[in-house]
Amino acid sequence: MATLIRSKLSNKLSNAATTVSNKSQAKVSGMFARMGFQAATDEEALGFAACDDLDYDHRQGMQMDILSSDEIGGEGSADGGALEGDSHYQRDGTGPPHSASKDGDPTNELSEVRPKITAWEAGWNVTNAIQGMFVLGLPYAILHGGYLGLFLIIFAAVVCCYTGKILIACLYEEDEDGQLVRVRDSYVDIANACCAPRFPALGGHVVNVAQIIELVMTCILYVVVSGNLMYNSFPNMPISQKSWAIIATAALLPCAFLKNLKAVSKFSLLCTMAHFVINVLVIAYCLSRARDWAWEKVKFYIDVKKFPISIGIIVFSYTSQIFLPSLEGNMQRPSEFHCMMNWTHIAACILKGLFALVAYLTWADETKEVITDNLPPTIRAVVNLFLVAKALLSYPLPFFAAVEVLEKTFFQEGARSYFPDCYGGDGRLKSWGLTLRCSLVVFTLLMAIYVPHFALLMGLTGSLTGAGLCFLLPSLFHLKLLWRKLLWHQVFFDVAIFVIGGICSVSGFIHSMEGLIEAFKYNIEE
Repeated sequence: MATLIRSKLSNKLSNAATTVSNKSQAKVSGMFARMGFQAATDEEALGFAACDDLDYDHRQGMQMDILSSDEIGGEGSADGGALEGDSHYQRDGTGPPHSASKDGDPTNELSEVRPKITAWEAGWNVTNAIQGMFVLGLPYAILHGGYLGLFLIIFAAVVCCYTGKILIACLYEEDEDGQLVRVRDSYVDIANACCAPRFPALGGHVVNVAQIIELVMTCILYVVVSGNLMYNSFPNMPISQKSWAIIATAALLPCAFLKNLKAVSKFSLLCTMAHFVINVLVIAYCLSRARDWAWEKVKFYIDVKKFPISIGIIVFSYTSQIFLPSLEGNMQRPSEFHCMMNWTHIAACILKGLFALVAYLTWADETKEVITDNLPPTIRAVVNLFLVAKALLSYPLPFFAAVEVLEKTFFQEGARSYFPDCYGGDGRLKSWGLTLRCSLVVFTLLMAIYVPHFALLMGLTGSLTGAGLCFLLPSLFHLKLLWRKLLWHQVFFDVAIFVIGGICSVSGFIHSMEGLIEAFKYNIEE
């Protein structure tokens, strides 16, 4: 009898312990699942594959519905409405054509959304983004960083190339057959996926805010540099730098009436040619003074107070992550994306390093924030006129992108929009839409007038949004979405980039703000 009682008690205790263990394990697994760092079992992996399969089908159906109905106000899905980034992407015709449907039908309607581009064309777009006119501030970075500044030009190229690749990796997930399928279409989609399920739209809002800040700051920098260049080109004229900025902005007011970028795109080749002429003239003049190069001025120590500003300048000159998902999605052979990123960033690294070093060796401690201000008056006037033309022709691109983000966020989200649509039924721009655009142009003018410091603004923008979009967010998203598939060295790289990027971002932002405060306090001009 005693033996029977002990046996029953033992069984009950064993069952209770097993139940408690299972519940604890379930709670821990659930907690890590919500954090996105779970290690899936075979059954869970099958569940994830099934969910991915259903999610893929749902996205395909939703995108087809949007394309066929051509509705402007995207509506959420039945599972939470977190797919607005996808509908926005397809609605604009900038999304990947998803030529491979689940049944492999080559006649998929989505395949004709937009013509494909080659790897060379994609590389040309990336090159234009990372080798724009903001390289004119790199010699100023060498002034305060010396050889470490040159190292950072190389380091930033390597890191930005890597984060661009891992950002694209976050667009894909494996299906039940182990094949990579593109389930996301934009930076916003990636951010929303990382914040789901608790805050499915938070990540997209963060990315949109960072994107708007960077685009608007880019517009401001174009106005600042236009006023600065004109003032230094004609110093004897009774026109101040602020007045030149106002004149430049008056020429930019027609941007408020832009409905698309067809007219602007015609000037893109002229911008590239102007930039090429500028670089050739500056480098030719520097080479003509090679005998006087001040190699002894290139330091191994840094200016602790101003070098963090240089970090922001260097990072800002490499920003291209925002449009990489769209670019990769429109490539004829997405498998060539990695190779394209490699050679574009290697070329950018070499050209930027040589340009910055040669320019600094020529003027040494007299290097100015915009290097063309160091040129002799005759050459300076010619080069600066090319630069002003390039700046004015480049302004509509970030301006239109910023307006588009604002309109889609606040005016074109259907029932969730904060304000009425900016366009009427006939496609004409309404009065409040035109007011929004004109207000943005005026805002860039006011910022350029009251903060006319090119290098400090560039460093501030690079530290605030450039580091976030290029360093912090891609590494964080990569860890969150692909944690179960990463090797130890990939985890190490991501964590190291996040930590280093965070330190550089905070220090650069603080010192850039201190520089701006000091400039206001002592009325320091450019």
